[in-house]
Amino acid sequence: MEPVQSPSLGDEAGLLGETSSPLKATGNVWFRCSSCAYTTGDHRGIVSHLVAHGDEEVKCHNPPMSPGSRSKVHSSSQMDRGDMFFKCKLCPQAFAHRDSLTQHNQTHIRTREKLFKCNLCPKAFSRKTHLRCHSRTHSGEKPYKCTLCSQAFAQKGTLTLHNRVHTGEKPYMCKLCPQAFIHSSNLIRHNRTHCGEKPYKCTLCSQAFAQKGSLILHNRVHTGEKPYMCKLCPQAFTDNSNLIHHSRTHIGEKPYKCKLCPQAFSHHSNLTRHNRAHSEKL
Repeated sequence: MEPVQSPSLGDEAGLLGETSSPLKATGNVWFRCSSCAYTTGDHRGIVSHLVAHGDEEVKCHNPPMSPGSRSKVHSSSQMDRGDMFFKCKLCPQAFAHRDSLTQHNQTHIRTREKLFKCNLCPKAFSRKTHLRCHSRTHSGEKPYKCTLCSQAFAQKGTLTLHNRVHTGEKPYMCKLCPQAFIHSSNLIRHNRTHCGEKPYKCTLCSQAFAQKGSLILHNRVHTGEKPYMCKLCPQAFTDNSNLIHHSRTHIGEKPYKCKLCPQAFSHHSNLTRHNRAHSEKL
């Protein structure tokens, strides 16, 4: 960093870096970065800028600069500010304004004090807007209404995702196959079918799963939990899909129809076994 002073001041202004008092800037002293063209009259601005470069110490020199050349350098630095000076210390993002960096930093702070507490449950939030969205789960308020159907949603983002059902938009495309998805989380889960990644590991046995929901279902094998209960008999099931299949035995529904004969089945697996009987006859 170079504090640049008007030649008319001579040595009276002194070298700011050589004083023991805090840095001060006047209308006659500007700070110029020694690594780029950035120039400012605010010592706090140059300190923040040096941090963006990763400089640990403030190095001061005193080369003279005329007011005209100072103006020239200042204007050129404005042109060069596309390289963003305020860099996040936790990720690669950078910003042109300190306020933007401050706002961005909030996304990293997950453990900060949660001052906004829900009056109806133990949950608390770090932002008032998050509490407001959460409150809708209690009140049932759904202010975001679809203009193409009767559905409504508590959050704007959920409506945006829903609209893709109508438009057919699937912006998240797999790079390994033709499939595309409405939501990024669906693409992440799909990618695991290609790479074989199974990040959700059971703590009670050696099994692992690609999706969190699959691990939750598997855990019920260990706990014996069967939350899905039949309303027509005492049977209960670990998975809702098993309850649906079971319910068909009561109502006689057989949605899986054979394409080669009139038979139909309540379970897809039964249709698969039946189709094998046809293939063996051919």
